[in-house]
Amino acid sequence: MKNTPRPPPCVVRPPRGTRKLRAAVRFLERLLIACACAATGSAAWAQAAPHTVPDTIAQRVAACTVCHGKEGRATADGYFPRIAGKPAGYLYNQLVNFREGRRTYPPMVNLVDFMSDAYLHEIAAYFSALDLPYAPPQTQLVPGEAASRGEALVLRGDAARGIPACAACHGAALTGVAPATPGLIGLPRDYLNGQLGAWKNKQRHAAAPDCMAQIAAKLTPDDISAATHWLSAQVVTADAHPAAAGSTGPLPLACGSVPQ
Repeated sequence: MKNTPRPPPCVVRPPRGTRKLRAAVRFLERLLIACACAATGSAAWAQAAPHTVPDTIAQRVAACTVCHGKEGRATADGYFPRIAGKPAGYLYNQLVNFREGRRTYPPMVNLVDFMSDAYLHEIAAYFSALDLPYAPPQTQLVPGEAASRGEALVLRGDAARGIPACAACHGAALTGVAPATPGLIGLPRDYLNGQLGAWKNKQRHAAAPDCMAQIAAKLTPDDISAATHWLSAQVVTADAHPAAAGSTGPLPLACGSVPQ
């Protein structure tokens, strides 16, 4: 009987009919080689051209734009508000509210938990100074009883129920009032609904006396829906800015977040 040469001990012959297995092994070998080359090339490039991140406030607040959109102009997601161009005092108050537990959205709480007052002022001043165009409204106004009710609540309030007009505090143009009252137009409806609902359900708080909590307690779900429908459908003009401090006259309610 003729002897068949034996393979070296380090070689294992795959059983017959394993073409797919051999092809897979070759593919993995090529993949490992490619990864090794890429890693070597990346390391060499990193050594040749080190990347430095500029230490600017714009770079340091880049985390904010993940949710609030590029330059703080909001995104297509309906929950995150625009922060560009809002009064610096308002932005600072909200950052403090997240840090102190008056607002409880976890990503914001985690972001500002250990930040100093001075740094929060710096962040607020940066976004407040951004003068950028507003995007078209995401909501289309549907004429009818709800739209009329929303307009009435926003512009005139409901004296019989002790509900002041939104415009009495947030400005006749509803673009906010310096230094600490935010604008209401140019915001997504989902965000407006969420914040009014949070005040009504006692999940959001502001510095005492919390005027918004008092107002929200008197609003029905239909009131909130009508007001946010009308507000979120308003077109913001190119020259929209917060009104000057004191331009609205005396506030209808004492508000701990607004200097008197």
